[in-house]
Amino acid sequence: AINPWDVMLCVSGTAIACENAIVVAIICYSPGLRTPMFVLIGSLATADLLAGLGLILNFVFQYVIRSETVSLITVGFLVASFTASVSSLLAITVDRYLSLYNALTYYSERTVLCIHTMLVGTWGVSLCLGLLPVLGWNCLHDYAACSIVRPLTKSNVTLLSASFFLIFIIMLHLYIEICKIVCRHAHQIALQQHFLTASHYVATKKGVSTLAIILGTFGASWLPFAIYCVVGDPDYPSVYTYATLLPATYNSMINPIIYAYRNQEIQRSMWVLFCGCFQSKVSFRSRSPSDV
Repeated sequence: AINPWDVMLCVSGTAIACENAIVVAIICYSPGLRTPMFVLIGSLATADLLAGLGLILNFVFQYVIRSETVSLITVGFLVASFTASVSSLLAITVDRYLSLYNALTYYSERTVLCIHTMLVGTWGVSLCLGLLPVLGWNCLHDYAACSIVRPLTKSNVTLLSASFFLIFIIMLHLYIEICKIVCRHAHQIALQQHFLTASHYVATKKGVSTLAIILGTFGASWLPFAIYCVVGDPDYPSVYTYATLLPATYNSMINPIIYAYRNQEIQRSMWVLFCGCFQSKVSFRSRSPSDV
């Protein structure tokens, strides 16, 4: 019998793969989208695309090709993909912080080197974590060591959860610093103009609200699953695992909307890609990562 939860995960993976495939195609197709900000967005979209494909493959192999080796490879693939997705979100947060903190030197070769270093670290760590179950850190032959996500061991999911909590705390700290910088800039403008205009107040409020939505969406998606990985037991009903894992996959579904489709350059490139004859009468300005 097919588990309805597995069907929901497969449907979620299909939606994730389709959404992020469009983003990857747009960034690869458009030569103008080669700035560090779009490179990081492309990394996030690629990670989420792989995660969506991993959910589809997991469903196929679970009900068509039942093999311990294939199960290990699929789980490792999913771990690497979702780790790369979460790490890419951290890299985007760092990039946004740098674009505000070092605004005068942001568009320099040093920034490009920093971005490339973050990308190498992101995908390198993600690949290593994904290979751990394949290389032997699994519970195929020791059920007592299994976690709520078989065949991952309890120590393995504890490591993954601890990594997530660390990333979440760093992102929270950086977004608080970003809010401070944004409010400080608004205050400086108000002092220069002797009053805070309504447009400045609205822009500042919108920026802070957007940051809260971004962090709130990320936390609401992943925190339940990360916490359950630590406190859960493999003997608990599997519905608890599915009920916390499914919202975590929604984060990869929401990421393209937050980080890609709201961007004007990507909107224009999408029209050019799908229409071919798009002639815009609206002026698009080049936006920095600080334009959240």
